[in-house]
Amino acid sequence: MALTTGRSLLLATLSLLLFCTIWFLLPATGLVSEQFLPNPVAVLERIVTLIGDPFAGATLPTHLSYSFGRFFGGFLLAALIGVPLGLMMGWFPTLDALATPLLDGLRFIAPIAWVPFAALWFGTGVGGPIMIIFAGAFPPCVINAYQGARHVDVRLIEAARMLGTSNIRMITQVIMPAAIPSIIAGLRISAGLGWQSLIGAELIVASTGVGFMMVQAQANVATSTVVAGMVAIGVVGLLIDILLRRFERAVTRNR
Repeated sequence: MALTTGRSLLLATLSLLLFCTIWFLLPATGLVSEQFLPNPVAVLERIVTLIGDPFAGATLPTHLSYSFGRFFGGFLLAALIGVPLGLMMGWFPTLDALATPLLDGLRFIAPIAWVPFAALWFGTGVGGPIMIIFAGAFPPCVINAYQGARHVDVRLIEAARMLGTSNIRMITQVIMPAAIPSIIAGLRISAGLGWQSLIGAELIVASTGVGFMMVQAQANVATSTVVAGMVAIGVVGLLIDILLRRFERAVTRNR
């Protein structure tokens, strides 16, 4: 049985309160030193401070803007290449046979494994993080678009063929609209993996961004700043997913 919106919100609030309570009690009872796990109040105060006071060369919103810019570049590139490729693989058996072995090998390489190449090729410039984000976000775009194309209603394809529809029009006007739910599901997975990959990249091959800020905080044993960065990462990731879920509902409702 589906939960009502109010009940879902209540359960989510209770879950968050339970988490924050356990988090507060761990350092308060001495089970974990506050040097290594500051309590939620200290982290909240640090977040407020970081909004106005620079750390590692910039304020928290500025670091987030750098991070989001890199994420958007890598994610957009992955979607623009991955979705059309997946649709074409689902329609053209020859392309499927050619591309699948390569993609199956590449998708099992963790995005963070590309960090040494990114550092060698791009240094600390914007290209390195975008490459790593692309490596994490690209496979879900291809796979879900491919699966969506493969499961299009056969009757739609047969009707289009009877009308003499070309391959290009078949992909753009028949297969892609029918595969939209699968494509958007892939974009949600892709966004999550891309955002995680970005932070991993910034820990190593960036001189700005939330990941870089956390590395500098760790070097200075500023634990509250590290946790503040983690909270910011989680909140922004959640907002990205919420936007994609709303987009998914809007598209599904209008189909």
